[in-house]
Amino acid sequence: MLISPAYAQDAGGAGALTSFIPLILIFAIMYFLLIRPQQKKLKEHKAMVEAIRRGDQIVTQGGVIGKVTKVKEDGELEVEIADGVKVRVVQSTVASVLSKTEPANNG
Repeated sequence: MLISPAYAQDAGGAGALTSFIPLILIFAIMYFLLIRPQQKKLKEHKAMVEAIRRGDQIVTQGGVIGKVTKVKEDGELEVEIADGVKVRVVQSTVASVLSKTEPANNG
């Protein structure tokens, strides 16, 4: 009456592969619905932040609206939020650009 555990197992290895198919499908769905759109949004935000110039009107993630007076090399912006009131803002915290200034023609 002693039965070895080897007799209770499946003979084929196809059972292991079919158990991983739902896991693979879930990962593929999550990639196309969550990961890929988030990467695209991040790439667009990075391009927007890199294109900020002096004179652009911006909104920060904190909700502060102001006009860019200086773009510094170390990832900071100097933003005028009222007449004579300037604040330093980290460039990556810009949520959106309300109005863009046209580039100067040097020709």
